[in-house]
Amino acid sequence: MRRIVSGFGKPNRGTRAWAVFALWATTSIALPAQTFTTVHSFAGTDGANPYGGLLQSANGNGYGTTENGGANGSGTVFKITPGGTLSTLHNFCSQSGCTDGAYPLDGLVQAPNGYFYGTTVEGGVNGLGTVFQVTPSALTTLHSFDGTDGETPWAGLAAGTDGNFYGTTVNGGANNGGTVFKITPSGTLTTLYTFCAQALCTDGQHPEAGLLLAANGDFCGTTSAGGANNGGTVFQITTSGKLTTLNSLCAQTGCTDGKLSSAVLIQAANGDYYGTTASGGANGGGTVFQITTGGALTTVYSFCSQSGCADGASPEAALIQANDGNFYGTTTAGGANGGGTIFEITASGTLTTLHSFAGMNAVHQAGLIEGTNGDFYGATWDGGTDDEGTLYLLSTGLAPFVKLQPPSGQVGTAIRILGTALTGTTSVSFNGTAAVFVVASVSEITTTVPVGATSGEVQVTTPSGKLSSNTAFRVLP
Repeated sequence: MRRIVSGFGKPNRGTRAWAVFALWATTSIALPAQTFTTVHSFAGTDGANPYGGLLQSANGNGYGTTENGGANGSGTVFKITPGGTLSTLHNFCSQSGCTDGAYPLDGLVQAPNGYFYGTTVEGGVNGLGTVFQVTPSALTTLHSFDGTDGETPWAGLAAGTDGNFYGTTVNGGANNGGTVFKITPSGTLTTLYTFCAQALCTDGQHPEAGLLLAANGDFCGTTSAGGANNGGTVFQITTSGKLTTLNSLCAQTGCTDGKLSSAVLIQAANGDYYGTTASGGANGGGTVFQITTGGALTTVYSFCSQSGCADGASPEAALIQANDGNFYGTTTAGGANGGGTIFEITASGTLTTLHSFAGMNAVHQAGLIEGTNGDFYGATWDGGTDDEGTLYLLSTGLAPFVKLQPPSGQVGTAIRILGTALTGTTSVSFNGTAAVFVVASVSEITTTVPVGATSGEVQVTTPSGKLSSNTAFRVLP
């Protein structure tokens, strides 16, 4: 079992992932509320330690990465079918002369061309990490970092509205404080911003988390250190590289706003951003925070860091907002068994512990994904039959829904609608405006943004009833 120490010096302790497996594509199974099931245990030969989890793809399969394991011990890219059959698509190589990269720490993003894109934290021509593309038959290294343009990209990529991908590196760049970069699907990389590595640089240092494409077309992210208070920052950056520090988290004694954020932000239905910090807050166990687009930060919840606290501690993964409007996430420690938790939290800060991990299920920074059948899926970095990590399912009884790829676009933009049991669909509408559509499969509808569409919910009428999108679709001018 391998643990990475980056140039910044933080040990890799687990998964910042979302994992999905069977049942999202073909059926909606009614399970009792809060039913927890371990779905797959990695064995090492098929990968180990799923740091980045899985992506629900347009074809109904899941695709993801493991940090370690596989034929060369350097991680894998894998596919898992709706029936739960896992196959390895690529084995990364960490040996001298291998240029494909090694140790992918985060998940994949799917482009409109159907291909998948991701990063490795090490390997490549210079040994400093890569950006890669995966097709159903082959992996192509698009870029090998050389230090001047960044190094050690811990996070995955975010797809921009311009067809390019955007990401971060923890280290490297002109000041060795990490970078924000843009890369085209063909592999042309542009460094948009280089963070400062000196003490009290207000722009922050070492962005461990990836980027969020915000509703205004800019990207938002966090740094794990630096800023005015040396507790990390929340920032906004344009596609041309203009960075604005929205808030500096506080690392000083007595600060209650949390510090050291390593999770991707989300933008909630109310337009504000929500995130987590791994430590700090009123009790020292980390926080859930809300921040407005203008930078005003509110601590929504402070986790308890004491032994026996049932709410968990140290949330290192991103939140999701489910189709019931509440937020869901995980902690890496605490809970009834000391192995971390899965929790639900309302916008006002009322937290409910849904599951406490135990035994070998420790180290599971994996974030959650809500499958289109309404159930939650996640990953643990270790644990399971062979202590190499697991994929799990948590059912709380939420209703099925549809999700859109991409989540925004102009009139005429091609859209994929992913869902459950879509065969026989009779109508698709964008905030009430009817659209022409084709049912491509049981899990996918293809359509285009219709003339007259406005931003809002997309609704799909199936023989089983009406399904709404989990987020509002944004019609671009």
